Amino acid sequence: MVYKSKTQKTYLLTPVALFISGVLSPFAFADDTPLEVIEVHGHAQNKHLALDSSESLLSDLGVDFSAAGGVSNLPILNGLMGDRVKVLVDGADVTAACANHMNPPLSYISANQITSYNVVAGVSPVSAGGDNIAGVISVNSISPQYSDSNELGWHSGYVSAKYSSVNNGRKLGVGARLASDTFSLNYQGSFSDADSYEDGNGDVVLDTLYRAQNHSLTAAMRDDKQQLVIKLTHQKIPYQGFANQYMDMTDNTSYGAIAQYKRSFENSELEGQVNWHSVKHEMGFFSEEKTGMMRMKTDAQDISTQLKWRIALDKNSSILLGQEYYNYSIDDWWPGIEGSTMMGPGDYVNVNNGKRERIAAFAEFESQVNTKLWLNAGVRIESINTHVGEVQSYNDDMSMTDMDDMSDMGSMESMTMSDTSTDNTIAAQNFNAGDRDKTDTIVDANLLINYQITNYDELQFGLARKNRAPNLYERYSWGVSTMATTMIGWYGDGNGYIGNPDLDVETAHTISATYIKSAKDDGWRLSTNVWYTDVSDYIDADIVRSFNSYDLDNTARNIFQFTNVDAILYGAKIDLTANIYESKDLGNWQLHANVANTRGKRDDTNQPLYQIKPLQTQLGISQQIGRFENALSWQWVDTKSRVDNDRFENQTDSYSLVNLSSKATWDSLTLSAEVSNVFDEYYQLPLGGVSIAALKQDSSNGFEQLAGQGRSFNVSVSYAF
Repeated sequence: MVYKSKTQKTYLLTPVALFISGVLSPFAFADDTPLEVIEVHGHAQNKHLALDSSESLLSDLGVDFSAAGGVSNLPILNGLMGDRVKVLVDGADVTAACANHMNPPLSYISANQITSYNVVAGVSPVSAGGDNIAGVISVNSISPQYSDSNELGWHSGYVSAKYSSVNNGRKLGVGARLASDTFSLNYQGSFSDADSYEDGNGDVVLDTLYRAQNHSLTAAMRDDKQQLVIKLTHQKIPYQGFANQYMDMTDNTSYGAIAQYKRSFENSELEGQVNWHSVKHEMGFFSEEKTGMMRMKTDAQDISTQLKWRIALDKNSSILLGQEYYNYSIDDWWPGIEGSTMMGPGDYVNVNNGKRERIAAFAEFESQVNTKLWLNAGVRIESINTHVGEVQSYNDDMSMTDMDDMSDMGSMESMTMSDTSTDNTIAAQNFNAGDRDKTDTIVDANLLINYQITNYDELQFGLARKNRAPNLYERYSWGVSTMATTMIGWYGDGNGYIGNPDLDVETAHTISATYIKSAKDDGWRLSTNVWYTDVSDYIDADIVRSFNSYDLDNTARNIFQFTNVDAILYGAKIDLTANIYESKDLGNWQLHANVANTRGKRDDTNQPLYQIKPLQTQLGISQQIGRFENALSWQWVDTKSRVDNDRFENQTDSYSLVNLSSKATWDSLTLSAEVSNVFDEYYQLPLGGVSIAALKQDSSNGFEQLAGQGRSFNVSVSYAF
């Protein structure tokens, strides 16, 4: 990770330093006056140029992604994915309301809406967010700007467009702002439309098409001591293909509202926030690239409040007190299909009146002890309650004779019939008779130390205990049939999953150390980081039985039940940024390089954990000369040979990707051109899961790994006014 100073020099920054740069910045409200503070390289000064998903920004900060839909990939930090990563959008905690996590938090915001973003992997402060063991990703679009006039008038705006050849992708971004010296009104919008992309062999990677739009309207008022912000959001995704899932997204319609209040006092600062987010989500089939008849629907709502009060103890120390409340509710049902004897006559109720309620309080102390030593220590306590109502299978109203007579599998012809109906009815009865209300109390703690050895040597140390309670699907997915279980899971592996009401909380103990060395003339900066995480009650899965829908040697899959095990993860990262050449004729040249390696395994079997990315390295050279910025990058990913055999995880070959880009700016006009995967290399995504869409078209190749994008010519234009 890097930050940029006012002179635009770039430096490496570790997660601890990233946090320090934020908490030590003076309390101030955004305006047009430059502040003498460090800007995190997550600060999108030209946000209107970014027209991709938020993934395109976060990848530069070391975040990996598990492949999903075109705008819904799932972030991975230090080998941990899913809900283990806390994602905050404008400070709001939005829950993935889908059995396949098709609508994760980052899917609700586009890159052009983001004004700042940061990533704290592993050892994150308790104030950054709880209920996670991997770390915290925070993206922010609320950044009010004001004018010098007391009259409300036009402030700024932009319109941007981008085209990508690999998937016929079309993207449009627009923004407009009105402002006075006390009021700001800002609209941001994005529109995306893409076909299924082609791989390096020129073949279409089926079911990777999508269409999406995002809108936000933000109003802010301020005086010299306080600021109030209200933001309204709306998203519409009419369709999005998920090649590595058995179903696709056929609609995702959401509305949200955020209210933020900040006030400064003589020796303290107060910040409060209220969040509301509602989504109606549907799954099914919408194209010939993956067909079927089944439908799934979800209605969900997130409501949360946060209150933080920072009190100055002296000029170098402060304490931060916080209280947070989160209430997530969801209904998940699968409508019965008329005429289908398997998926009918009634609705399948997967999650009935599901609730996940969190109440948290924390205290965090930080101090600049002396000119060399800074520390942060905190404790966080949470009570987390989960519960669901009674459920039913499709055929709860049918007699046992009717179930014995069923022979039509409808759209799910690839699933076996023997375990679809009777077993689910019995499973629903057992589930309803069991305990469906669980409360967990968890305690998080952290210690962060930053020691400036010399002006050019810095040592950072972090130690944390972090916890995550099971999500509703891990705990309460009750179906046991092949069809029902394969609808559950966000892994993209083609297997099936059964919930476990007796799951315990995951508890992770992480230690991290970073050494930073910089040149006396700021010409280069080197950062090395090592970390180790021991997880008790890690939520993995054990095999219940196997199934083979196509009766081929390469089409076998397993059905799992979530279970607690112990696991270990560890890794190392090296980052380098250096100024390598500067002249009037050839401009400024910079080198960026990094290497990262992560390992993870179960304690009981020593089996590698699922979806751990192999050794990877990146090398980039950038040039800035006059109005032009040029860049050449190379990425190499090692062979993935450490795989989860129980999940039939595929091995992948090593590969290299070369990207070339150029950008030119004339006052308000910016033109960009890029060639990604210059040599059109065919490669399979190590974190891509399997292509179920390809399997359904041609089962002879079995569950092949999802392929990455081939060469793409991308052009974009942006005009700010």
